[in-house]
Amino acid sequence: MNKPSTTVRLPTQTKVALAGFGAWGQMHARAIAAIAGAEVVAILVRSAAARNAALQIAPRARLYESLDELLAQPDVDVVNVLLPNHLHAQTAVAAMRAGRHVLIEKPVGLSLEECDAVIEASKRYGRLAAVNHELRVSRQWGLVKDRIERGDLGEIRHQHLSLFRKPFRQGSGGWRFDRERVGSWVLEELVHFIDLVLWYRASAGLPLSVKAFGGDRTQALSTHFTLVMEWPDGATAVLNQCLGGFEHHTVLEVAGSHGALRTWWSGAMDRTTKPDFELKIRSGDAEVEKLTIPLSGEVFELEEHLRQAYAGFALGSSVMPVQDARPSIVVALAAQRSWLENSVVRLG
Repeated sequence: MNKPSTTVRLPTQTKVALAGFGAWGQMHARAIAAIAGAEVVAILVRSAAARNAALQIAPRARLYESLDELLAQPDVDVVNVLLPNHLHAQTAVAAMRAGRHVLIEKPVGLSLEECDAVIEASKRYGRLAAVNHELRVSRQWGLVKDRIERGDLGEIRHQHLSLFRKPFRQGSGGWRFDRERVGSWVLEELVHFIDLVLWYRASAGLPLSVKAFGGDRTQALSTHFTLVMEWPDGATAVLNQCLGGFEHHTVLEVAGSHGALRTWWSGAMDRTTKPDFELKIRSGDAEVEKLTIPLSGEVFELEEHLRQAYAGFALGSSVMPVQDARPSIVVALAAQRSWLENSVVRLG
């Protein structure tokens, strides 16, 4: 199980290339600058805005407009894949073919075939891949996992996770609003939370069925989306994604046979360094307890996940193998299909 750790040290110097330098690529650069033993040495920039940002944020890095040129550089150990979603899998495969380990932003790909191509490339070229589901190293979301595994809640019967946030930014060239490039907004954001609820019930495997609701099905992308997942034992999970709200607010409620917990996170935006958050739990007949969480938020979690990923690569392991991220893609694709077809999609 992945756990947050501030004691992880990179055993060797890691030289990183960033394939993409939009807003999130810039966050990667800042996070890497805080990791002892890691350095951004090359950046793929495909716009004047990205080039100008790179010159400001990572002035020592070499800049390239061609992926082939970037991958030809001999001093690159790891490539962080930060391009629009439709380029994730092919970029990861190209980087591994060139002998580099890869850190891939979610989603791994827009189809299971793309995911499997990355898995196969890792085997073929002997390189490692890690998917950036950074919530798995969060002190907040990881504490939920710890308490579930301790048995504090008994057998998990129900999970409810709700995201209420402001609309997405367009992304470079409007890619985030282009179905062919983003895949779906389920793959763009809800996949994080699909991964969490699957992680919390890892021993139960995939749900038996999924049903999705919300929005106008004549639209390519749905601003309001509700997903219901059901397992063979009758346990359920309900995930809500509202992209027509404001700020960034997440709530998770878990009920089991022996207890329950509720946790939430709120910030002016998802990348705030000063969020509000809380986690309360009831186990058995005990009083409700408020647990202490020192820090929570994707800014901190990104840095920690990169630190763990690079340390793992140096030691021959992956903090989050593509195989572990594949189930969330399975469910996300089934959810999108359910929404488009207005049908229940069975997975088992």
